[in-house]
Amino acid sequence: MKRIINEVAVLGSGVMGSRIAAHFANIGCKVTLLDIVPRELTEAEKKKGLTLEDKAVRNRIANENLKNVLKAKPSPIYKSSFAHRITTGNFEDDMDKIATADWVIEAVVENLDIKKIVFGNVEKYRKPGTLVTTNTSGIPVHLMTEGRSEDFKKNFCGSHFFNPPRYLPLLEIIPTPYTDTEVVDFLMSYGDKYLGKTTVLCKDTPAFIANRIGVYSIMAVFKYMKELGLSVKEVDTLTGPLTGRPKSATFRTADVVGIDTFVKVATNIYNDCPEDEERDIFAIPDYVNKMVENNWLGDKTKQGFYKKIKDEKGKKQILELDINRFEYKPSSKPKFASVAAAKPIDDLRQRLKMLFAGKDIASDFLRKISFSVFRYSSNRIPEIADELYKIDDGMRAGFGWELGPFEQWDVLGVEKTVQVMNEMNMTPAPWVQEMLDGGFKSFYSIENGKKKYYDIPSKSYKIIPGTTDFIILDNYRANAPVWKNSGATLHDIGDGILNLEFQTKMNSIGSEILEAINKSIEIAEKDYRGLVIGNDGQHFSAGANLAMMFMLGTEQEWDEIDMAVRQFQNTTMHIRYSNVPVVAAPHGLAIGGGCEVCLHSDKINASAETYIGLVEVGVGIIPAGGGTKEMALRASDAYVKGGVELPELQEKFLNIAMAKVSTSAEEAYGLGYFRKGLDVYSVNPKRVIADAKRAAIELSERGYRKPIKREDIKVLGRTGLAALILGAFSFERGRYISEHDRKIADKLAYTICGGDLTEGTRVSEQYLLDLEREAFLSLIGERKTLERMQSILTTGKPLRN
Repeated sequence: MKRIINEVAVLGSGVMGSRIAAHFANIGCKVTLLDIVPRELTEAEKKKGLTLEDKAVRNRIANENLKNVLKAKPSPIYKSSFAHRITTGNFEDDMDKIATADWVIEAVVENLDIKKIVFGNVEKYRKPGTLVTTNTSGIPVHLMTEGRSEDFKKNFCGSHFFNPPRYLPLLEIIPTPYTDTEVVDFLMSYGDKYLGKTTVLCKDTPAFIANRIGVYSIMAVFKYMKELGLSVKEVDTLTGPLTGRPKSATFRTADVVGIDTFVKVATNIYNDCPEDEERDIFAIPDYVNKMVENNWLGDKTKQGFYKKIKDEKGKKQILELDINRFEYKPSSKPKFASVAAAKPIDDLRQRLKMLFAGKDIASDFLRKISFSVFRYSSNRIPEIADELYKIDDGMRAGFGWELGPFEQWDVLGVEKTVQVMNEMNMTPAPWVQEMLDGGFKSFYSIENGKKKYYDIPSKSYKIIPGTTDFIILDNYRANAPVWKNSGATLHDIGDGILNLEFQTKMNSIGSEILEAINKSIEIAEKDYRGLVIGNDGQHFSAGANLAMMFMLGTEQEWDEIDMAVRQFQNTTMHIRYSNVPVVAAPHGLAIGGGCEVCLHSDKINASAETYIGLVEVGVGIIPAGGGTKEMALRASDAYVKGGVELPELQEKFLNIAMAKVSTSAEEAYGLGYFRKGLDVYSVNPKRVIADAKRAAIELSERGYRKPIKREDIKVLGRTGLAALILGAFSFERGRYISEHDRKIADKLAYTICGGDLTEGTRVSEQYLLDLEREAFLSLIGERKTLERMQSILTTGKPLRN
């Protein structure tokens, strides 16, 4: 049966329901969002003379919940206009609307009796064959099928999204004994390709996979924190980015989620898992129970493990809870010898080895919690999953771990670690020793760029299902690179396509990256069909190497700066005018110089979560790697196509002057960084490089020919310059911008308008590149520009001077 999802009905408009609705709107679905009818009027409704029969009142709960969720930061929706794809209603008046839905998702309160009532109503209106799923996070899914028809049962299963659905990629699919295999296969595929999810097939066991392991890991933290006498802040230091976990670590995460929510999930696991050999660890510690009694539930009650206050000077201060004295104290930066030694190491795998080899209390704590999680995860096979990779997928996609338990175990060395675990009375499941005895020394192996996992029943390595369409650059490390320098690696990713991977801090662009881009194009032109520029780091690129420019500026090395800018411009132009197609594959931050690399590529195949923009004004300069030139060029092309000239240019000018960054790939079209009909994005980040590779192949097969250099760029000259300078002057007089802001804006206006020329003059790209370089050189010599650069480098915050 072929399924197409055009319309989705979401039942329940709470935080999860509304955010699920928003994400389906993101991918172009028409969404109906329903909730209960209020039983009482609000004071505002009474003043308006409304009654309980008015539609606005009857839909109030769904309307207000959706409105509140859409205000959230970061936003659950790619573009604000996409919210119009969502229609609200209520269960009593609008349930018949699900008759046209292709998929009905239940997201009401976690109460089995209420869910059964909802599904009874769903059965009255759904058309046969319609998918029906529940977003339950813990109720056994099979219990919800009681009393339902055969057609309902075979089209029903669990679809557990993690919050927030736009940003956390995990989607757990939980079939019942009645679920048709076609339904399971469809949801696994749809979640991956359309929703951008890491779809994990789960068994119908308590808390499924991610919450079972994730909550256990938090409970282990509680246990060993108390045992070793560590503080809240010390634990968060050790369980955050330092060890490949989210910035919110353990206790900040608990505050965000809600202490009461966490307690409920842990208690449910304790009650529902009487045979669990480590069941007692899910018993809630006394100090956590006391927090719940005191209503110290985290962010929603303004205090939990942390509390924000203002001191006598009105300055914000963060306090942490002392769990022994049960009072708040100032939070201080922990100091551990092992952390000080490991922190400078950028590579997570090498950093973990250093931390676990330490001799202090921090290393002792990390060994105990990690070995506990290793043991527990190994013992959950085959209870919650038959394959170990599902546990790793769940923890990476649902809890934001960079490495899942078995992946981290591999990093530390399975054989070596098992020996230590046995000595610590933390012996893992018997199958782990059997694996080692069989000559398999790791849980994963890499062959021909593909990752394989150890399959316990067959005692062999098998390729991870569903990953053959992915290109994960980590899987190419075992192969000799085509070329490499200190900041980048060039991989052969097959079919005549190369991939250039940036590997500097934040993938900032310095001389080593520029060398790599030029060398990669030369190699591709000689022996390959195309080049992809993409990486698996947290961000595509945070822009040019600001520290280097600041140093050259303070030392007034004008010739060096001029040469560096020319080199950057020559490189972006080399991307534009290469003899092979170059496809950029940005994700995360692609700002400043990172944006300029993308702007000059033949095509962009981005991740949906791409935050792209020209932000140089924030550090007192203008884009000079071809970014300003490119915006002038694109404005000119819009004039030729019938655009209104001055407004078109003003929009490009303001985007640069206000350092606008897209909040999604979708928003990048409106800002002019992506070209409609040419640049595209992939919702699943794991597919970005593979999709970019296909784009490069397609361009090559269509008979790629490098573009002809542009000599026909129409500029507005003095006409545009007068309007833009007047606007900047007005903003300064209105005290919206500073004197230095205006100076930068004037330089930007001069460049983007083509200088002191007659309106309609045609100029070359090189002419505009020369103007932007001259503006850059004049601005970097300004004291206030250097102050702005210094502020970003030392505090990470922009300075408005």
